[in-house]
Amino acid sequence: MRKRLLLTVIACLFSNSALAAPLCADLGFAGLLAKCNRGETIPLTLASGQALGEDITLQSGAYYKLEITADGSAELAIEGPSFFRAIWMNEIVINKIEIRPMAIDSIEFDKAGTVELSFIAIKPGRHIVRIPGSTGESQQITISIQ
Repeated sequence: MRKRLLLTVIACLFSNSALAAPLCADLGFAGLLAKCNRGETIPLTLASGQALGEDITLQSGAYYKLEITADGSAELAIEGPSFFRAIWMNEIVINKIEIRPMAIDSIEFDKAGTVELSFIAIKPGRHIVRIPGSTGESQQITISIQ
C-alpha cells in the first residue's frame, strides 16, 4: 500500500500539469490577472461559409481574451463545452455589459456583434471549439492547453 502511494505521489510530481506556470514570475497584487501574465488576444470570426480561425496553443495558468465577432451573414453559434470547462472564466463582455458566469456551453449570435471572453487557461488538454451542426474542418478550431 505504501509503495503504491509513493508511486502515485512521484507520478503526480512529474506529470505535465505540475509543470504548468504563469507567463511571468512577479505577479504582484493582481495575481494571475497581472498584465505580465496576459497572452495574445484570440480572434474568432463567425461568418457564413468562412473559416472560424486558426488552431492555438495556450499556457496553463495564463490569462487570455477570446474575441468572437459575428458578421451577421447568418444566425450562427459557437460551442466548446470541454474548452469552457477547462478554463476559469473571468467575464464575458457584450455591448459593454460585463457578465460573470460560472460556466457556459455555447454562445449564439442572432445578428452582427462582438463578444469578449476573458479567462485563465487551467486544465491541460486538446479542446474543439466549433460551429454546431457543421462538418467542415474550417468550421472548428483546436485549442490546446499545455
